[in-house]
Amino acid sequence: MSRLPRICPVGLTHHIIQRGNNRQICFGREQDFFAYVGWLKEFSVKFGVDIHAWVLMTNHVHLLCTPLKAHGVSQMMQALGRQYVRYFNHSYTRTGTLWEGRFKSCLVEDEAYLLHLYRYIELNPVRASMVAEPSEYVWSSYQINALGKVSNLCTPHCLYTALGINDTERRATYRSLFTSHVEGELLKDIRAATKSGMALGNDRFKSELTSLTGRRLHHLPPGRKLGWRKS
Repeated sequence: MSRLPRICPVGLTHHIIQRGNNRQICFGREQDFFAYVGWLKEFSVKFGVDIHAWVLMTNHVHLLCTPLKAHGVSQMMQALGRQYVRYFNHSYTRTGTLWEGRFKSCLVEDEAYLLHLYRYIELNPVRASMVAEPSEYVWSSYQINALGKVSNLCTPHCLYTALGINDTERRATYRSLFTSHVEGELLKDIRAATKSGMALGNDRFKSELTSLTGRRLHHLPPGRKLGWRKS
């Protein structure tokens, strides 16, 4: 059976994870990070996708983005993945796949989850004990969103812009969000939705997406066990 086409509504935020096959290393040296970021810039512009937050870990990538064109996210990720695999295989004299199948993604209810996802993504290096503070990690959008580092890759989401009346106030408010990690049920919800391709939001958001796309983007409630029969 062929796979269903990925749902990519224009104007809705996506959380994306792309992992190395069997969690293998995807970025072995600084040049690799530079190459990936360069092509992410190129293909996000080409296919009309706004990038809000990102992090490149050694064996996977997180992106928070919004497509401005139909199929923009899928087209961007396909072009980016293929380009980087060609580069990586040539650089390390290898052949074969690099990525773990198709990228994982979920649609995000902005008001409830967007800023949590900014935090979840940019705290990845801290959670992995690679650095003590998110500001110490170069290969994420934290220095852009929190400290004002100049970059033409990140496009602020309107909820990020609403954090303050000017850049100074906005960044200060944003930094205040990072006093704690994303934990507990919130962390479970983010991981489960992204892994399964389900929507991350409340019941109304999920119902509206089902009506919009014609596809169920939420888990059904637990039912009777298979083979159950009323006596």
